[in-house]
Amino acid sequence: MLSSARPGGADAASGRTTRQRGDAAEDQALACLQAAGLKLLERNYRTPGRGGGEIDLVMRDRDGTVVFVEVRSRASNAFGGAGASIGAVKQRRIVFAARHYLLRMSVPPPCRFDVVLVDDASVQWLKAAFDAQ
Repeated sequence: MLSSARPGGADAASGRTTRQRGDAAEDQALACLQAAGLKLLERNYRTPGRGGGEIDLVMRDRDGTVVFVEVRSRASNAFGGAGASIGAVKQRRIVFAARHYLLRMSVPPPCRFDVVLVDDASVQWLKAAFDAQ
C-alpha cells in the first residue's frame, strides 16, 4: 500500500481526518497571526452558490489592511509540500471570494493575500504571497 490514508479520509498514523488536520493547521495559523497583532474578522468565509470560493481566515492588520489568508498544510514535503498546492485556479477562487467579501463594505480598505504554510511543526507566513491580478 502506497498511502497511509484509510477510507473516509482518516490518516492511519494519527487517526485524524483530513478536515481535523486542516482545522488544526488553521488554529496554528490563527495563533501565529494574532500573536503578530492581526485581528480575526471571519473564519472560513464562503461565497454563496456553487463554484465560488472560500477564504480560510479574514484578518485585519494593525494598519487597517484586510488580509485574506489561505492556510495550507501537508503531512509531507512530497510533491512540493504545502506551498506547491496553491495554483492559479485556487488563487482565482480566493480572489473571487475576497471580492465578494468586500462588496458589503461601502469603502473597500487596502487588502492583501497572505499564505500560511503549516508543515509538521513549523509555521511559515508569506505576506503578499499573490495579488488579485
